[in-house]
Amino acid sequence: MPAKDIYHDSVKQALINDGWTILKENYELEYGGDNLYPDFAAEKSIAATRDKERILVEVKSFIGRSFITDLQATIGQYIMYKEVVEAQTLNFKLYLAIPANLYDNKFQTPLAQLMIQKNQVNLLLFNPIQEVIERWINSKATEI
Repeated sequence: MPAKDIYHDSVKQALINDGWTILKENYELEYGGDNLYPDFAAEKSIAATRDKERILVEVKSFIGRSFITDLQATIGQYIMYKEVVEAQTLNFKLYLAIPANLYDNKFQTPLAQLMIQKNQVNLLLFNPIQEVIERWINSKATEI
């Protein structure tokens, strides 16, 4: 099982503070004998319906020596998770959780935006100190 990201506990608390129920940490995605482990599976009741919204969240800090190297690894990991979720028709929407200030500073480059848009990466932007979710960015370029 992978090591926890430095923001793992902050994102967990931010999700709880936002009304999400953590179903499982290190949720196991199995495909053809291989296992992947997104950081969280969570759900939240949808107002005025009996349905629940379910999400998988992968947390990344981008504290490596190279932002581009971290971006390459993260996008590759996200694509793998997304493809397995789609292949198994799991009822989860996948999100990449990153600090909001990182998004505002590093993710505004043309390369980072291209990778986010072309690979349809959903983002959960959080404040690690206040342990709150600041924004959800849907891969269709709309915010919720």
